[in-house]
Amino acid sequence: MSAAFRPANQDSALVRWLLVGAAVLVAVVMLVLPLAAVLAEALRRGLGVALAAIAEPDTMAAIRLTLLVAVLTVPLNLVGGVAAAWCIAKHDFPGKRLLVTLIELPFAVSPVIAGMVFVLMFGAQGWFGPWLQARDIQVVFALPGLVLATLFVTFPFVARTVLPLMQEQGRAEEEAAATLGASGVQTFLRVTLPNVKWGLLAGVLLCNARAMGEFGAVSVVSGHIRGETNTMPLHVEILYNEYQFAGAFAVAALLAVLGLVTLAAKTLLERLAGRSTGARA
Repeated sequence: MSAAFRPANQDSALVRWLLVGAAVLVAVVMLVLPLAAVLAEALRRGLGVALAAIAEPDTMAAIRLTLLVAVLTVPLNLVGGVAAAWCIAKHDFPGKRLLVTLIELPFAVSPVIAGMVFVLMFGAQGWFGPWLQARDIQVVFALPGLVLATLFVTFPFVARTVLPLMQEQGRAEEEAAATLGASGVQTFLRVTLPNVKWGLLAGVLLCNARAMGEFGAVSVVSGHIRGETNTMPLHVEILYNEYQFAGAFAVAALLAVLGLVTLAAKTLLERLAGRSTGARA
C-alpha cells in the first residue's frame, strides 16, 4: 500500500510512538542519567567512604538543620495553603483574583530575590534590624531566616495542589451540610477535607521535598556558617568548592534519594486516590 493511501490510524500510531520515544529519551538524558551519575560518583570510592563523609559533624549538623527547617515549614504551609485554597474555592470576596496571584508569586520570583527581601527587612541594616537587635532577636543568619525564606518559596505547593480539587468538588455538598445544621468547622472536617485528602498529602510531600532541597533563598539568608546555618544543599556547595568531592557527592546522593522516595510516595498516593475514586464511582 502506498504512503498516500496509508490508513490514518497507522499514521497516528506512528506519531504516538515517536512522541513517546522522544519523551522517554528526554527524560532519560535530562533526569535519569544525571541522578545515576550522582549516585555512581558518591559510591565510586565505596559505600564506607560515602557513609563516613555523611557521618562528619558538619554534615550531620546540615542534615539536622535541613530536617528541622522542613518540620517547621511544612505544617505552616499545610495550614496556610489549605486555608487559602478553601477561601478561593468556596467563597466569593473582593480581591479573590489578587489572592490567587499572590499564591503563585513564588513561582515567578527568583528565590534569590526572596532571600534578599528578608535581608532587607530583618538584616542588621534592614527595616526592622535595629528593633530586633535591641531585643537580641536574630532572624537573618539564623534559623528564623531559614524558615521564613523556605516558607516563601514552598507556599504554593500545598495551595496549588488542593485548589483545583476543591474547585472541582464545588459547593453543593458544603451547602447541603450547612442546611442540615453543620457548623463551618464541621463542614470543613467532615465534607471538604475528606474529598481532598489524597491531593493534600501529595502537596505536603512536594512541599517537603522542595523545603529540603531549596538553595537560592536559603543561601542568601543563611550566612553560610558551617555547622550552624548550612542546610544540605549549601553544604554540598561548600564541600564541592573545597574539592571534597566524596563528601559533596555523598550528601548530594542522599538528597537525591530523599527526592526519589518523595516521588515514589506521591505516585503511591495518586494510585490510592484513583482506587478510592473508582470505588466511590
